[in-house]
Amino acid sequence: MLGTLRTLGLLGLAALALAGCGNRRELMPAAGQTLPVAPYGREDKPSADELLDPPILARPERSVELRKRSEEREDDPFDLPPVRN
Repeated sequence: MLGTLRTLGLLGLAALALAGCGNRRELMPAAGQTLPVAPYGREDKPSADELLDPPILARPERSVELRKRSEEREDDPFDLPPVRN
């Protein structure tokens, strides 16, 4: 019984490992479907890969500079001790 469970577990792990080894190829629309029309002002129709690439505004960069050294914190007037009943 234990050997059978172990065998089934190993087969399940092997199936998961093989499922992760998918074939990578160029994206195409589903059969009978077409890509969306070209955006306003653009003459050519973007490819599927171009449509999946997010625009620059969707990938903002960090605007806060990280601290490079230890600094003393300013006094915070809202950092109050907990209220005891």
